[in-house]
Amino acid sequence: MPALELHPLIQWLSRDSQETPHLNNGLKHSGLGAVTTPLAVCPFDSSQMKPTEGPEQGNHTLLTEFVLSGLSNHPELQHLLFFTFCLIYTFTVIGNLLIFMATLHPTLCTPMYFFLRVLSFLDISTASIVVPKMLVNFLSEDRSISYMGCATQLYCVIFFAATECYLLAAMAYDRYMAICNLLRYAIIMNSRVCLSLVLLSCCSGNVVSVVQTAWVFTLPFRGPKKINYFFCDIPPLVMLSCTDTSLYEKQIITATVLVIFTPFCLILVSYACIVSSILKISSAEGRHKTFSTCSSHLTVVTLYYASGTLIYLRPKSSNSQYTKKVLALIYTTIIPTLNPLIYSLRNKDVKGVLIKIIGELRKI
Repeated sequence: MPALELHPLIQWLSRDSQETPHLNNGLKHSGLGAVTTPLAVCPFDSSQMKPTEGPEQGNHTLLTEFVLSGLSNHPELQHLLFFTFCLIYTFTVIGNLLIFMATLHPTLCTPMYFFLRVLSFLDISTASIVVPKMLVNFLSEDRSISYMGCATQLYCVIFFAATECYLLAAMAYDRYMAICNLLRYAIIMNSRVCLSLVLLSCCSGNVVSVVQTAWVFTLPFRGPKKINYFFCDIPPLVMLSCTDTSLYEKQIITATVLVIFTPFCLILVSYACIVSSILKISSAEGRHKTFSTCSSHLTVVTLYYASGTLIYLRPKSSNSQYTKKVLALIYTTIIPTLNPLIYSLRNKDVKGVLIKIIGELRKI
């Protein structure tokens, strides 16, 4: 029988051998077991792929695009989700823009507000990379994203997320200097130092993003092209790879330690010193004011680092994909929305400037 006619038979035998153990044993003895085993390891739909060019053409196929499944597969929820996240994204952009404008005011020229301005920019950028594409997919039947588009989105998400992790650590160091070294604060935390910390955060985020994106997209994607997620992220892409990813998973854990746990430990040390200094303040009002300033930053840190840790520490864990989607929503959509509320409602100076800005905008 010609080789081309054996292919359907082998596929049928492979599928049936997994359901009937006695047939599987017979295949092993006949020598067909070695042929059929790889078909069960890396199944693929050839209609979703295009053949590679070159000497290996006809033997291998590569993905040229992915399909994002989105948040929900229920058609009746798509319009509701669209209006919900459209409202959230609008509030995120407007809220962070107001914070950005408020921190440009001459009365808010301290390092704390400089870092807050950068944080607002990162939040707008993170949300803008993820949410617009998600909104389009809610109303479109075509949820595909090109191979390069997926790589670009992954790079941008990791870059802004990693940069924010390091920036939050820089903000904790700023609070430590402001509370524990008040007399030397203006000298140590000058504009040059603040700018250097921001640039260092950006450079570190860029290195992490380049390495992670390059490693993810060196994995062979010859399986189903559907990503069970609402944007291109490391865990769902790793799950699509048709190769052993155990070494890469160890690398992800290492990156998680460097990007999340290391800054988080620095934040804990900073706040341990801050709490020790606060307890020495004799005035109850002074202690309350200082705790109020720090609690805003701690709230953001807890939400951001916890969600990132649960997602990336075990990329191929047994956690449901729905749980990972919710955690991803927290750091890509919810936290950028909460930051303007957290930093404006708990800060009298920011609220005062925002009231002035809103009053001026009404006059226009």
